[in-house]
Amino acid sequence: MYAYTEQDQRIIEERAAQYKDQTNRYLNGELSDDEFLVLRLQNGLYLQRHAPMMRIAVPHGMLSTRQLRKIAAITRDYDKGYAHISTRQNIQLNWPDLEEVPDILAELASVEMHGIQTSGSCIRSTTSDEFAGVAQDEDVDPRPYCEIIRQWSTLHPEFAMLPRKFKISVTGSSKDRAASQTNDIGIQVLRKADGEIGFQVRAGGGLGRTPILGPVIKDFLPEKHLLTYLDAILRVYNRYGRRDNKYKARIKILVKAMTPESFAEKVETQWLRIKDGPSTLSDEEVARIKACYTLPNYEQLERKEASFTKQLETHAEFKQWVFTNVSPHKVAGYAIANINLKACATAPGDISAEDMELVADLADRYSFGELRTTHRQNLVLADVKETQLFQLWTELNQAGLATANLGQITDITCCPGGDFCSLANAKSLPIAEDLQRTYKRIDTVNDIGELELNISGCMNACGHHHVGHIGILGVDKKGKEFYQVSLGGCSTDDTSLGKILGPSFTANEVTGVVEKCVNVYLENRKNEERFIDTYRRIGIDPFKERAYEKAN
Repeated sequence: MYAYTEQDQRIIEERAAQYKDQTNRYLNGELSDDEFLVLRLQNGLYLQRHAPMMRIAVPHGMLSTRQLRKIAAITRDYDKGYAHISTRQNIQLNWPDLEEVPDILAELASVEMHGIQTSGSCIRSTTSDEFAGVAQDEDVDPRPYCEIIRQWSTLHPEFAMLPRKFKISVTGSSKDRAASQTNDIGIQVLRKADGEIGFQVRAGGGLGRTPILGPVIKDFLPEKHLLTYLDAILRVYNRYGRRDNKYKARIKILVKAMTPESFAEKVETQWLRIKDGPSTLSDEEVARIKACYTLPNYEQLERKEASFTKQLETHAEFKQWVFTNVSPHKVAGYAIANINLKACATAPGDISAEDMELVADLADRYSFGELRTTHRQNLVLADVKETQLFQLWTELNQAGLATANLGQITDITCCPGGDFCSLANAKSLPIAEDLQRTYKRIDTVNDIGELELNISGCMNACGHHHVGHIGILGVDKKGKEFYQVSLGGCSTDDTSLGKILGPSFTANEVTGVVEKCVNVYLENRKNEERFIDTYRRIGIDPFKERAYEKAN
């Protein structure tokens, strides 16, 4: 992980103190609501349905156990004893008191954390692949470039008041686990045959009210020009992006209106003016950041040692967990262990203070004291010895954290919805709970196989419903909650946007519609086809016909 310098630490400590003064002035009536709005958003604070919601930055999803224990303590002291992992790898508190937020920021600063730029019309926290640095299919570790972007974008005066929020993701693997095409800028780190490192750059992606997949605007950008090219993109957006209508202000609208080719030309023109300027990356600076992401002290181990193979043969539940929740590691004898936070009747992505402390203890014992948050609202221990997986699973199982359903129908990605969010049109969590209960039998879930089900409570799409194999969107009809179902979305390297099935359904109908769609898949799949593959082969019509058929 990146280790804070004295300057880094000073910035967040001063920012916390500054916000404490701003909050006191607001509470004393010296600042209006509108004046305070910008200040609180710059520190990740929203006013939601029942209480403030505070978003804590987790840069590219990396956490130390010290940081996780601090968040656990904060949830006990200032909240209701749990936290929520968002689809952008951040951590959210749902119940902090407004006057105590400055104290929370001071606590976070003590462990090199903050809420800076997790909200507002600025460059948000940069996200990445949760398997970065350890994935077998990785060409280049993207984390140093995420950190370079974080340092460049944090408190950047030129980009602090953009037309709208701005999101960047970076991935270095052949399989895109960072949803790059759905970001304002999506960066793929590449390594040429001669060893040169550079980037493929996409711009103009995004979900929300107008979902668009970002087109490629630069096939290969040399490493040293990363920041100057980003500067050029942001300058073009800052100049031409609409500010008269917030629904038309995202860069995706600008790129579509200009056309990707014209937008790329404007970026290129702007870039040629600054490409060798002060933001050009030196080899020394890149090396400095890369030094923060050296590999742990791995032991030389055999892949699939005899003891591990025997445990798989003799413990069926452990074997199932390994099959669904354990991913291959690039180092022989190690594995990536995914901790799924989607147990039945549990709000997706929520984790209690007690479980945070347990996971921190497990990460210290089994994974070099580090862990990651994921886009699907789960946790990852990235460096576990295969021979220690059984003991890890045993401890997770005892705590109720060994749900073996990663990437399956009950591994639901879901926003907090109308239970918490003031923007939501409908509740998300009850729909997720009903689906989890419906598919609680593990043999049924295993038979269905890989299926991504995403739920959003409104068009802001925090649940990424557009890119779910099955997507569910809460909509408002004359003050009543309804749900629109879409099929065929996907967020990986074969990214696609889902198509709406048809007219919306009541809350009581949604689970039945999902069951009908799953049954169409099971009846039509060939061999080991995933839901998304069967859908792409047979099209939407069979699903639509079944979903709207009248009961006899």
